[in-house]
Amino acid sequence: MVKTDEVEKAYQVAKERYAEIGVDTEKAMEALKKVKLSVHCWQGDDIHGFLNPDQELTGGIGVSGDYPGIARTPDQLTGDLHEALSLIPGSHKVALHTLYAVTDKKKDFNEVGPEDFKYWVDWAKQEGIGLDMNSTFFSHPMVKHNFTLASPEKSVRDYWIEVGKKSREIANYFGQELGQQSVNNFWIPDGFKDNPIDKQAPRERLIESLDEVFAKKYDEKNTIEAVEGKLFGTGIESYTVGSHLFYNNYAISRGKLWTIDAGHWHPTEDVSDKFSAFMPFGKGLMLHVSRPVRWDSDHVVIFDEALQRITRSLVRDNELERTNIGLDFFDATINRVSAWVIGARATQKALLQAMLAPIDDLKKAELNYDFTKRLAVTEELKSFPFGAVWDEFCLKNNTPVGTDWLDEIHNYEQKVQFPRDKKVVTE
Repeated sequence: MVKTDEVEKAYQVAKERYAEIGVDTEKAMEALKKVKLSVHCWQGDDIHGFLNPDQELTGGIGVSGDYPGIARTPDQLTGDLHEALSLIPGSHKVALHTLYAVTDKKKDFNEVGPEDFKYWVDWAKQEGIGLDMNSTFFSHPMVKHNFTLASPEKSVRDYWIEVGKKSREIANYFGQELGQQSVNNFWIPDGFKDNPIDKQAPRERLIESLDEVFAKKYDEKNTIEAVEGKLFGTGIESYTVGSHLFYNNYAISRGKLWTIDAGHWHPTEDVSDKFSAFMPFGKGLMLHVSRPVRWDSDHVVIFDEALQRITRSLVRDNELERTNIGLDFFDATINRVSAWVIGARATQKALLQAMLAPIDDLKKAELNYDFTKRLAVTEELKSFPFGAVWDEFCLKNNTPVGTDWLDEIHNYEQKVQFPRDKKVVTE
């Protein structure tokens, strides 16, 4: 158990060190507290949802692992989310998908409306959080030959257009009820496994379908749409209709947010370089923080160099106000609640480290061609005691310091999660 007085002593030393280079640690912590992460619900149940939980995952999605204690009911999932949120400093949001509707009767994706998310809204009000929305365009029999909105079959397109329209109604409902803007993200897993003859027509169909989905206007105080591209996925290795360039152009031309998923790019590309190239032209960003490992794009986020580059770009270029940061990963090889906690806290740590820098001074040095100072200071910052400031931030927000949160997880899985699985024998 970390001792409070030791945390305070270490923080005072760190505060003085940062003050020497003109950095106000209290101001940095205040800025970090304002950043709301969108915590993805699907980590808690391996993307099964409640509409058709036995449906095989499609759309290039796969979850590996069989760690015990998976959430199987709405109450179990919200209970796990509550546990995770209690271990993550600050106030945040939860991101949902169409397939997480809680209905009193069997419903298809295109029949799900705001009334089927009242359970989630009531829970969010109790938690004091906001909700984001994602349209589910996968794991359904109407995904025909890896196509939805770009399908050559009108009946297929019409079905998924209705799903998209319904999701916008739901997102608007979230915003109205919770008083926080709900970001409604659209990811369409359409494409070909092998080389297509016609690359143009599917994209024209996708544009037409999306335009129909977005035809109705909603107050952006309540909801705003984001469109997400991808390099490729399982089953669409040769051609992805909704490529990055496609959605970059669509977002700019239609006034939508562009969703950048850190795991959807080629391993040699630096995702953080995309922000400053898009922002002068675009409305804003939706960022899905995930961790690519070889071809697999959705590992639990850790405090690695890629994440640090992402957060530095957002902080240094003053783009946090126009960027919505969400988590997007799924891992069933470890405790599912711990995955949320590790990923969220890693993201917050990276943001804090980025904020703990004399950014204005460094920009001035750069403008005056003092590249020596720029390099020297940024290198020295790497060994500054930002960890002590992070511990203080956790303490101020009444969340466990260091690895103390892991003791809470061990207790929670023994008392709550493991008993869900009859195969697990608790002591």
